[in-house]
Amino acid sequence: MVLLWPVLGLVALVILLFALERRFPEAVGRFEENVLAVLLAAITFISFTQVIARYGFNSGWGGALELTRILFAWLILFGMGYGVKQGIHLGVDALVRLMPSALFRAAAVFGAICVFLYAFILLYAAWLSFFGAPVSTNWRQTGAIGYWTFMFDRGTGLDDLRYPSWMQQTFGLQDRVQRWVAYLMLPVGLALLAFRALQGVVAIATGRREMIIASHEAEDLVAENKDILKG
Repeated sequence: MVLLWPVLGLVALVILLFALERRFPEAVGRFEENVLAVLLAAITFISFTQVIARYGFNSGWGGALELTRILFAWLILFGMGYGVKQGIHLGVDALVRLMPSALFRAAAVFGAICVFLYAFILLYAAWLSFFGAPVSTNWRQTGAIGYWTFMFDRGTGLDDLRYPSWMQQTFGLQDRVQRWVAYLMLPVGLALLAFRALQGVVAIATGRREMIIASHEAEDLVAENKDILKG
């Protein structure tokens, strides 16, 4: 029961995303792109201002490095599901493209299922015990959900990142930003990756998509621009 509420939260997030995407697919796509753009812009801005502050004014913000590491992790965790959705992850398909069409589709579906299982195992691995796998049934040792919940219960703060004084005084917050706040994207990103992989399984099986990777994009670019230098 300890894990029930974060699991229900992730399920609700995926259901909401699915419903919104069916109704407003372009808006959801723009939202995802904007999230990635804001994260990247924030990393660039913080890094740039820290360089100016350090070498120009011999000062700086002590929590900047930790914040940029967290934002970079958020960029990766949120972006990996978006990459599966858009089919922009690089991969190798030289062997599977030699297969007959039926085997090719089966291999592509298998690949998407593997991505789903990878995300699901990292999200919460205790379910593998039903298949006899030597996995701990302790909820605190079973993946991102257990780890995040453990951090939420403890309320441990980050090393350098602190709340502004006015936030501490106004909302009664502790000095340091809690680790569960920084690690929130870990279960969320894995849940989104599992959802996008499952979407890929359905799309490939129904013939609406070839694969979940973009392994031959370099070949396509060469073919499109092979005559560009000919005079």
